Amino acid sequence: MSFLCLFLGDITQKGYEKKRAKLLAPYVPQTQGRSLLWLESGFCRAVPLKASEIPFATRDERYRSDIHTEAVQAALAKHKEQKMALPMPTKRRSTFVQSPADACTPPDTSSASEDEGSLRRQAALSAALHQSLQNAESWINRSVQGSSTSSSASSTLSHGEGKGTSGSLADVFANTRIGRSWVRTERSLRVQTGSNRSSLMDTADGVPVSSRVSTKIQQLLNTLKRPKRPPLKEFFVDDFEEIVEVPQPDPNQPKPEGRQMTPVKGEPLGVVCNWPPALEAALQRWGTTQAKCPCLTALDVTGKPVYTLTYGKLWSRSLKLAYTLLNKLGTKNEPVLKPGDRVALVYPNNDPVMFMVAFYGCLLAEVIPVPIEVPLTRKDAGGQQIGFLLGSCGIALALTTEVCLKGLPKTQNGEIVQFKGWPRLKWVVTDSKYLSKSPKDWQPNISAAGTEPAYIEYKTSKEGSVMGVTVSRVAMLAHCQALSQACNYSEGETIVNVLDFKKDAGLWHGILTNVMNKLHTISVPYSVMKTCPLSWVQRVHAHKAKVALVKCRDLHWAMMAHRDQRDVSLSSLRMLIVTDGANPWSVSSCDAFLSLFQSHGLKPEAICPCATSPEAMTVAIRRPGVPGAPLPGRAILSMNGLSFGVIRVNTEDKNSALTVQDVGHVMPGGMMCIVKPDGPPQLCKTDEIGEICVSSRAGGMMYYGLAGVTKNTFEVIPVNSSGSPVGEVPFVRSGLLGFVGPVRESETGVWLFPFP
Repeated sequence: MSFLCLFLGDITQKGYEKKRAKLLAPYVPQTQGRSLLWLESGFCRAVPLKASEIPFATRDERYRSDIHTEAVQAALAKHKEQKMALPMPTKRRSTFVQSPADACTPPDTSSASEDEGSLRRQAALSAALHQSLQNAESWINRSVQGSSTSSSASSTLSHGEGKGTSGSLADVFANTRIGRSWVRTERSLRVQTGSNRSSLMDTADGVPVSSRVSTKIQQLLNTLKRPKRPPLKEFFVDDFEEIVEVPQPDPNQPKPEGRQMTPVKGEPLGVVCNWPPALEAALQRWGTTQAKCPCLTALDVTGKPVYTLTYGKLWSRSLKLAYTLLNKLGTKNEPVLKPGDRVALVYPNNDPVMFMVAFYGCLLAEVIPVPIEVPLTRKDAGGQQIGFLLGSCGIALALTTEVCLKGLPKTQNGEIVQFKGWPRLKWVVTDSKYLSKSPKDWQPNISAAGTEPAYIEYKTSKEGSVMGVTVSRVAMLAHCQALSQACNYSEGETIVNVLDFKKDAGLWHGILTNVMNKLHTISVPYSVMKTCPLSWVQRVHAHKAKVALVKCRDLHWAMMAHRDQRDVSLSSLRMLIVTDGANPWSVSSCDAFLSLFQSHGLKPEAICPCATSPEAMTVAIRRPGVPGAPLPGRAILSMNGLSFGVIRVNTEDKNSALTVQDVGHVMPGGMMCIVKPDGPPQLCKTDEIGEICVSSRAGGMMYYGLAGVTKNTFEVIPVNSSGSPVGEVPFVRSGLLGFVGPVRESETGVWLFPFP
């Protein structure tokens, strides 16, 4: 058995040698010639041969791999001392890593059979493969020297750069065989004969590339390296220099030439023996001793009196409300309100009676009222700012009337809608029938006015934000005393109030000072002014009013409706207080109204402009004049000087002049100064316009919940030109611009000219 195996193995080995020599003998010349033409043409393309042209087309495939391997080993043995300068293998240059013999061998399209003379052609095939390897090596070296991959670390060769004429290959891998598959690539280089550099691109690292794919990747990298937004300078390419250029001051512009002003003091606040120690004490006094005296009269939509609130009714109803707020809203152990809490007063502008009862009821209960406007819609923009104020004040309870509550927007379930930006509130109706009568032994705590907050008045800034100005009880009392002295109020006088009774001068005169002096206030709501603009003039004529509180618009509307009512008399007025007298254009309204109604008994000295501010309250007010005395003069100022903040009298060109009127003296017990509106509070010169600052007990206390803004507004210490503080008394910024100067030649007093 073993002999048979040896015999068969010997036959197989001899047959294999014979058939291999027979197969390779006729193939060597054809392969060598075809290979030389193929490689010398400059292309690395495998040319497929037809089956009829290949002598060994019918050979057995199982022998081809051995022959191929033997030839490759023979070729590598002869040239192992030569090392090709190939770059590091990467994914993009995987074609260069193929076996040289396999890469340059034509594709095999069919199986082959044995042929005679294979042993004779074996040597010739080895020579052909050797020549192919030499040509392939030289071609690869030339290709690698002129190209690189996207990886800069493996694309730079150690030789062949920059020497001689660098000619580019015409085509790279038109059809390149990788293993046994065919990959088509595009032409990426152009032949530039006689040129010293090829058409190469540079990557981010400065390494030349010649691949179109590498170009696209490089474009992507350059895009990612660019900033997402252009520099700010590129937005101002055309006029960038002009924008950043600081304008130089005009050398001919007027400059202040006066001396540095000193704070101006008002007249001393007189001590009156019958002034009460607190405003609530005044209400208690008049409500118990003068119960039937009229306190407030409300008008209907036609301008006729509809209801008069007496001092006795005001005292009793305010007492009931105070008792209800402290004892009937919650349990005895867990009350809803306690002294010091804040509540919102939501009352319409045509119901001053209910507002007055609620305001004094809060004062008696030591609860801080915050008067606000009635919300009309759910998404009111102004209401959102009011909601911010309510939230910052920590308000959870709102007082209103039954009629107003029914008019508020409601949900489908009948509940009050949640207004945008508002905190969740509990609504309490303050109509008399819903209030509980206080026991006879219950009395409110009425003490001397202190520094605790009395009420919060909201203010809307120029930016639209709403802030709450906190007024202390002592400031409220001192302000009523200063107004009583400046306006010379006396008991029993009648005043007509056309202003909003919830804030500013309408609140100070018509709700607070009238109780201090037992005045009778006739409140003319704004809705009545729309239908009957002359209604306030009729009320002055009917009630023989001594004082009227109006704005320039009210004067203008009354003049427009004068034809409808001729039999009116204004001879009883001793003060026509124009609350927006700080407006320079109020001069024309006052002059026109005086010329029209002077024939109806209006006295020229009765017109008294004033300037007010939520922070400083009443800044200045003109005193009632003496009949027959010369009227205050007017100032004709240069508009050119005012544009530079300097006061210059204009006597030449009337078109560039502005006529302004004074708004009176500094309030009694107060002190005033003018500081520069920008930067440190430096005192201005006597002929310079600045911001008016007031120091008085009758002023705002702070912005509730805003400590930073409070310090910059309510704690101002003026400084001189050298930066040293002028005194230690803090001042309050009023937000008004103006200056101080004399008006009458015969008087030495200082008057105020605010210019907004």
